[in-house]
Amino acid sequence: MYIELLAAASEAAPKNQFGFWEAMNQGGVIAWSIFTVLVIMSVGSFYILITKWLEQQKIFNQYKAVRGNFWRAPTLREGAGKLDKNSAWRQLVDDGLAAEEQHGKMTDSLEAHDWLHGSLARSEASINAKLAGGLPFLASVGATAPFVGLLGTVIGIYRALINIGLAGSASIDKVAGPVGEALIMTAIGLLVAVPAVLAYNWLQSRNKRIGELLSGFSTDILANINSKGSVKPAVMTATSTQQAAKAAATAPAKPVTPAAPRP
Repeated sequence: MYIELLAAASEAAPKNQFGFWEAMNQGGVIAWSIFTVLVIMSVGSFYILITKWLEQQKIFNQYKAVRGNFWRAPTLREGAGKLDKNSAWRQLVDDGLAAEEQHGKMTDSLEAHDWLHGSLARSEASINAKLAGGLPFLASVGATAPFVGLLGTVIGIYRALINIGLAGSASIDKVAGPVGEALIMTAIGLLVAVPAVLAYNWLQSRNKRIGELLSGFSTDILANINSKGSVKPAVMTATSTQQAAKAAATAPAKPVTPAAPRP
């Protein structure tokens, strides 16, 4: 008997109509459209974040080969063979070698230098432009997602005011759905915008570091070409650094010569 009374009471209890899906369903097509736009923004932001991070990490890993193997080769062409064909570093070397083959047509040595420098700068700019691809989308999401959520907020508050006017009173059952929809849209807009802004700033800082490495590598290539292979940067790998430190530690100390006494 007691169990039957509990079951009857549970059936007679009102169902909760103030959840997320209930609020979105009350908002209708407009609420679902705004929610869909925010979801697309969020998915696109995380897709760009992951793909750009993998692209940047690949360039950083390839730079280790540049430091360890490339400058040990006797010529730039042989060093280029040690790099990945589709790497940014290989592109700089290939463009530098192509400019070297063409600069012989220049009658002025200054023009030849400017041609080499301009060719490497153009190649470097194309790499940086490729790395920056997709970042404007992150910036746009970070700037507009809160306002898209705010649009849903305004529409939700507007619907709440209409319900109050039709009912003649601000009862909780009339305004809870629209107000809940408004708060949900605000929260979703912020949840979409904040990760996009953080991802944009982080990827930009990594691109800046890659740009610095590319600029230094381009300068070294230019100096090597103009000096006919005589100028090369110092190559110090982790192994050679440890060996140099070990040699310095085991080297015998130089005897100290006492100063001559003053007369």
